[in-house]
Amino acid sequence: MKPARRCENITPFIVMDVLEKIHQMEAAGIDVIHMEIGEPDFDVPECVNQAARAALDCHATSYTHSLGDIRLREAIARYHKDTYGTTVDPGRILVTSGTSPAMLLMFSVLVNPGDEIIISDPHYACYANFIHYVQGVPVTVPVFEDQGFVFTPDAIAAKITPRTKAIFINSPSNPTGNVIPKERMQQIVAIAKKHGLCIISDEIYHGLVYEGQEHSILEFTSNAFVLNGFSKLFAMTGLRLGYLISPPAFVRALQVLQQNFFICANSVVQLAGVAALKEAHRETQHMREVYNKRRLYMLDRLTDMGLGVAVPPTGAFYIFANVKHISTDSYALAFDILEKAHIGVTPGIDFGANGEGYLRFSYANSMENLTRGMDRMAAYLQKRS
Repeated sequence: MKPARRCENITPFIVMDVLEKIHQMEAAGIDVIHMEIGEPDFDVPECVNQAARAALDCHATSYTHSLGDIRLREAIARYHKDTYGTTVDPGRILVTSGTSPAMLLMFSVLVNPGDEIIISDPHYACYANFIHYVQGVPVTVPVFEDQGFVFTPDAIAAKITPRTKAIFINSPSNPTGNVIPKERMQQIVAIAKKHGLCIISDEIYHGLVYEGQEHSILEFTSNAFVLNGFSKLFAMTGLRLGYLISPPAFVRALQVLQQNFFICANSVVQLAGVAALKEAHRETQHMREVYNKRRLYMLDRLTDMGLGVAVPPTGAFYIFANVKHISTDSYALAFDILEKAHIGVTPGIDFGANGEGYLRFSYANSMENLTRGMDRMAAYLQKRS
């Protein structure tokens, strides 16, 4: 017996290899500085704690509507109105147990075998695997450091074929932290409209932008899927709460899949999500200010070490640093840094072929730990040279 063929094209998530090696080292008593994982180091806002406790106390533990508790869907719609000025019908919102299930359901209703989805290279490591799983074809468009790792319209247009179904964007981006400017988003929408394509916009890092402003794709087109959730901005990673905003034509199909595969998202966590959207502004503002201080510190230290950052990232909590002058094998380099300097970083190859020669540094860690990590990195590079 063998695993099903649909599993054959699913590649390992290399950052998890790094994390699991770190766990082994920590179990042996080795102090490792975590800069590999994209997980906020903050506690959830207190209003989230209180809302979750209150939901349990009043026994709000039954199944919700398969699309999600209407109170949360209405809160999401209000949040989009207040943040972006867009009007979203709560009936177009599907609440899921994290953004990854939302992505799986979305690709399941959108992609037929052989359909193509355009994604950037580098990109979040799991995008291509979701597309492969539903028998689609990820078509990569290289994006480059000197252009802020942002799609260019001509590069997208060159990859469009009769099988193209959608253009996938992620802003702020994982792994680069770069934000797509408003004008570029409008150009991407124009290309999609010209060719009859929809746009998929992963907006999970919205709210974590330190210069300028992020824009939702729904400001420019209604023919789009929006992926978002509570893990990053609200530091609710383990609570697993996400959502998908869908064009109306796909809602019923999404609902049927949700009913069959997941039934509904966690009822208690959905009520905690309502509190996050309505009451956590002070906490998220504080997180954003702290992240920005870390970002600026990390940029200064990395550039002083000679690691390349041509266009400073302005969102998320990542810096994608060019290390090609040190090694063109980012996997080997990341594990050498881990073994010798006891710093966890993610190799750029995890994010696509065009990510080779880069390392992703996460600053979702305390300033004390980041300082120790940068000191170790400087010493490592000095010894290596």
